[in-house]
Amino acid sequence: MDKEKLYLYWLSRLPGIGPISLRKIRDKAGSFQNIYNMEEKQLKAILGNIGTAETILKGKKKLGEMGEEYHRLEERGIKFITPYDSQYPEKLRNIYDYPMTLYIRGALPLLEKKTVAVVGTRNCSSYGRQTAESFSKVLSDCGVQVISGLARGIDSWSHKGALSGKTATFAVLGSGIDCCYPRENLQLFMKIMEDGGVISEYGPGVRPYPYQFPMRNRIISGLADGVLVVEAKEKSGSLITAELALEQGKEIFALPGRMIDELSAGCNKLIQWGGMCVTSPEQILEALGFQKGEMLRENEKNIKGLANIEKMVYSCLDLQPKSLEEVVAESGIPVGTCMSALFQLERAGYIRAVGHYYEKKLRV
Repeated sequence: MDKEKLYLYWLSRLPGIGPISLRKIRDKAGSFQNIYNMEEKQLKAILGNIGTAETILKGKKKLGEMGEEYHRLEERGIKFITPYDSQYPEKLRNIYDYPMTLYIRGALPLLEKKTVAVVGTRNCSSYGRQTAESFSKVLSDCGVQVISGLARGIDSWSHKGALSGKTATFAVLGSGIDCCYPRENLQLFMKIMEDGGVISEYGPGVRPYPYQFPMRNRIISGLADGVLVVEAKEKSGSLITAELALEQGKEIFALPGRMIDELSAGCNKLIQWGGMCVTSPEQILEALGFQKGEMLRENEKNIKGLANIEKMVYSCLDLQPKSLEEVVAESGIPVGTCMSALFQLERAGYIRAVGHYYEKKLRV
């Protein structure tokens, strides 16, 4: 079997041969090793596709190089798993174009735990960022595995929220297993691997080409029991993930937004399609079969302990950042007193400063 895995590794690394083609090739030839041993005439007769046959014929001279690379995977901390291995995730076997190769750094999601994909736009708003982070933390604290794509925006904040919780988070890449994209997420990439895992169907050295990201979305939805879309435009990669999840019979959750908000257009469309409109993580947990007694809820801190000035300043803020000047104008409080109140509120964890602007911290 190890030899067959080697030939699958070699074949999967050749350009233009995807998971469905790999399955068809094996079915016709009997094994991946047989493909390598075939002469040109027999190969072209069996495959019928001259282009694929020529790719394989040219790729035969790379077997030695690929063999060396294959045998070095383990020492590089990379697990190589195929559908013929017992460790292959059962949830992925249920999708039509399931990946024939999986590369893992760290671990795979546990089958016995619920898994929720939290996805959304790269250019998210403050509201979206806080929602992704806070929902993911609550889900993680309740024992739910959070999975996403390590992209900028909602993906990154969902991973960060889950990392601050109690359960592992997992990232599915649209690039090679050794390629962190975007590079700014390298620290997050490394942190995820400590308790969770980084997963890709692309081997070492594969650059992040645009067409690979929609492909990786089927793995995100395939590994999940439900998909939460936090913010998404009407035409968005996150909607691709949701559509795939619908096809796979998974639960779809969407955060509602204003009709005029471009970043909420995709979520509102999902709700129209029958996705579940959610305004709290408890709704997701209930849909996944959690009992109310099992749920963790982070309640709003009791603001009775705040001084009257701090209450007034806090009431002037919302989830959209406001400048000091705006807060002063709305509250009617002198600048110095207002600044002192903002400092106390930030220190107590009620608000956060975003540059020279202030916003409430979302509490769920």
